[in-house]
Amino acid sequence: MFVTNKPATRGRPRDLDVERAIVDAALDILRSSGLTKLTYVAVAEQAHTTRPAIYRRYPDITELAVAAVASLAEATVPDRSGDHVDDLIAELAAFRSGIVAANGLSLTAVILSESTNPAIKDAYRAAVVAPRRKRIAAIIAAAAADGTIRADRPTQQLLVTMCTGSWYAYAVAGTTPPRNWPQRTAKIILTSRTN
Repeated sequence: MFVTNKPATRGRPRDLDVERAIVDAALDILRSSGLTKLTYVAVAEQAHTTRPAIYRRYPDITELAVAAVASLAEATVPDRSGDHVDDLIAELAAFRSGIVAANGLSLTAVILSESTNPAIKDAYRAAVVAPRRKRIAAIIAAAAADGTIRADRPTQQLLVTMCTGSWYAYAVAGTTPPRNWPQRTAKIILTSRTN
């Protein structure tokens, strides 16, 4: 579960069942209605808890959204098969599933906003973006190491960005990615001859 680097507080320990209920409720609201409907009132009602209980844990509603998306990202980490194309397809499919399931594009837009608290941006990058990029980078590095693709390290970093970046490019253009986007993207990335 996503945890911010908050200082330890005195008093009774937090109830993990309440914590889970809050995050699950936030994720349900994100899935069904998007970020604009994620409010303390809506989460409290769905999680059967109080607004102060949520606010103590997440004093910024965007922080709660990050925690919810991070919990989904943790739950959708695919197993590695050893086949580079299959592994990249699985990773991109999990990325797409997480973005769609949690209305993740709206959260991404908020995270990119200059007005968003830098600590929340850092938490989002650490909990959601960095782990996915690290796994994609490992797949591409393995493909480069065994000669499947020819790509030096800077090119490998570019290929990592191109993987998920192509999904966001569709969104910015106002078009829907094809159903086989993970397969097409993985095959393009892992059949490139870039050096």
